[in-house]
Amino acid sequence: MTMKRSSSDSNEETVEYIKKNIRTIDSPEKSINLFHCLNELGDHSLVEEIQQYLKSGRIKGANLSSSQWSAVVFVLLTSEEELNEFRLDKFVKGKNKAENMEVLQKLLPVIKESRSVQLSDCGVTDEGCAALASALRSNPSHLRHLNLSLNKLGDSVNLLSDVLQNPDCKLEILWLRYCGVTDEGCAALASALRSNPSHLRELSLSGNKLRDLGVKRLCAVLEDPHCKLEILQLSKCSVIDEGCAALASALRSNPSHLRELSLSGNQLGDSGVKRLCAGLEDPHCKLEKLWLSDCGVTDEGCAALASALRSNPSHLRELNLSGNKLGDLGVKRLCAGLEDPHCKLEILLLSYCGVTDEGCAALASALRSNPSHLRQLDLSVNKLGDSGVKLISNLKDDPHYKLETLNYSCDFKHVQKKKFDL
Repeated sequence: MTMKRSSSDSNEETVEYIKKNIRTIDSPEKSINLFHCLNELGDHSLVEEIQQYLKSGRIKGANLSSSQWSAVVFVLLTSEEELNEFRLDKFVKGKNKAENMEVLQKLLPVIKESRSVQLSDCGVTDEGCAALASALRSNPSHLRHLNLSLNKLGDSVNLLSDVLQNPDCKLEILWLRYCGVTDEGCAALASALRSNPSHLRELSLSGNKLRDLGVKRLCAVLEDPHCKLEILQLSKCSVIDEGCAALASALRSNPSHLRELSLSGNQLGDSGVKRLCAGLEDPHCKLEKLWLSDCGVTDEGCAALASALRSNPSHLRELNLSGNKLGDLGVKRLCAGLEDPHCKLEILLLSYCGVTDEGCAALASALRSNPSHLRQLDLSVNKLGDSGVKLISNLKDDPHYKLETLNYSCDFKHVQKKKFDL
């Protein structure tokens, strides 16, 4: 107070002192406080530099110093815009795992304040998962969507269980596709969700070797009446008929919430589909979308599905049976459910199913009996002749039908994409 020099000189020295500290401090939180100090002193040089990086997109792949990364955090956290989505791929270039994890660590304060965190295919491993879990534990109430797909997490998903079971955690969507999760990881997830079952709405575990044991462990949560899960994706998870039996039991115990179920790419066979249908035919089951492409289903499985549709016809809106050897007999048996006037099916996917003109005739007959609901029909890459194509295409032009999309071409690229989009 007794010094006789101008405040501007004092400010300049203080600014330089703060900048020096920013360059040497490792803690993002402390750096943020120092940026606030710079702002109060009227110095915005580092912040303005980072804002230009963010606006231009040049920050992706930029070789930033620690102080510059702290500035990034400061700019993002003090932005007037709400932190709706965090994407690591906006800040890193390429697949360098070490670099990605280094940047992830620096941006954890931003992740803690984001509602959606997208870390798909970012090279996240045990160490990154542990850091992420630690950050989310300190502020679990913001996050609504977490995507960790295509990272080799293995059973380090156990680290996320502490976050999920926190009663303050409001996570609604969790994607862990192709993460190397096994039945042990499922056990940890199930335990966490039993502690806090009411928030998660969507869970994707496709592409993991869960097997029947993993699915059984998950089903212990699904059958909890407090569980509000609406979308469950288990494509390519090495599930067979025992897993289907567990799912059917869960659907009977808590039938009112699950809306979408994907089991594509599992060798369920007819026995698995039959067991699953024991849950689908429950009149309280509200399932709207069922994907069973490439599941080894034949005409016997179609008969079970038709029976389930007759028992509970008013809810299912989308059925994908592409890539199964249904043949004409399978389609005929399925039509026994489609022709029910209470059936509300809107999308039916039957590509790569070995259907001929005979199957087309059965479909046309079923749709004449119940013409008002089906909107999309896919019969691509089947053995259709001119008569079969004519029978189906005539439906699209008839004003009594609501068919909007009809695919019966052999455009292999188009159908292949649809077939493997699990």
